[in-house]
Amino acid sequence: MPPVLGVVLAGGLSRRMGGGDKPLRQLGGRTLLDRVVSRLAPQCGAGLILNANGDPARFPGFPGTVVPDGVPDHPGPLAGILAGLDHAASHHPVVTHLASVSGDAPFLPLDLVARLADAAEPVGTIAMAASGAREHFTVALWPVALRADLREALVVRGERRVGAFLRRHAAVAVSWPVEPYDPFANINAPEDLVAAEAVLADIAGP
Repeated sequence: MPPVLGVVLAGGLSRRMGGGDKPLRQLGGRTLLDRVVSRLAPQCGAGLILNANGDPARFPGFPGTVVPDGVPDHPGPLAGILAGLDHAASHHPVVTHLASVSGDAPFLPLDLVARLADAAEPVGTIAMAASGAREHFTVALWPVALRADLREALVVRGERRVGAFLRRHAAVAVSWPVEPYDPFANINAPEDLVAAEAVLADIAGP
């Protein structure tokens, strides 16, 4: 597989966190976004982009292009994935796959892209992450060739549910263990930050 382009999804409204840019929240003295980038960037040979709306200047430390939704009215993660696929097709013609992750998952596995790529056969298969009994729809490896179909689903049919699109394309799930901690744990509410701090403390040890 040619080098993969990574997209960090940060276009949500963060309602459960009281609004604002959730990936810029601090965890152990670093932003969630910084932690995501540090784990994902080494896995993506074509670099990273950030899907976020509004003024891109609020992400000065991000090591790639900030790409907004191309579909209005914040239709959800599918719009961010489509923006990433469109960017890949326009700016990275040799890239065949886009790896998407959420910008609030600070413990992503370091073998994420490699294991998803192994499962993304035959050509055209979407491979998504899973842990425990839960599938993580926005953590996936997407063939760039699906961008036209995704645009039709999102813009023409008004489809908003990532899971429905994945099921229609018979996405393959790749599972990781949840012990000693769930690598796909994300920060949706203030109490999740407290739990993540505890995970950091366990990782650091005594």
